[in-house]
Amino acid sequence: MSDSHGSNGTEDQALVILTSDSLQTQGMAMILSNAMQQQGTHLHILLCDAAGDLAVGGYTSAEAINTPPSNPAGQVKPEGMLNMLLDNGATVDVCAIYLPNSENEEDDLLEGVGVAAPGHIAEMMRDPSIPVYSF
Repeated sequence: MSDSHGSNGTEDQALVILTSDSLQTQGMAMILSNAMQQQGTHLHILLCDAAGDLAVGGYTSAEAINTPPSNPAGQVKPEGMLNMLLDNGATVDVCAIYLPNSENEEDDLLEGVGVAAPGHIAEMMRDPSIPVYSF
């Protein structure tokens, strides 16, 4: 087996950690995550701080972002893209400290979104075969 990502015999995985409250940063993180997922990468998405709001049912961004001309979607919202990633098999969790430090409870999270166990996230971060991307 090769050490390169996407090598034969191993599942290509990536950990995307999103903490930013910036609409453009959230949008770009979701656009890049979508591209990785379309290329066969199994995504683990960890939403912390203000980005955790994307995983709350009923949350709506203040405005949509314009996508590049190469993307026929036109305008998108990060929470809509997150739902699409979930529907396509991404693992999505909020940080372990998100709920205790917000007005939300676990029942408020979108279906399929969990609460991250720090030990499991730390294992992925330490695994040299799983790249970590932070936004």
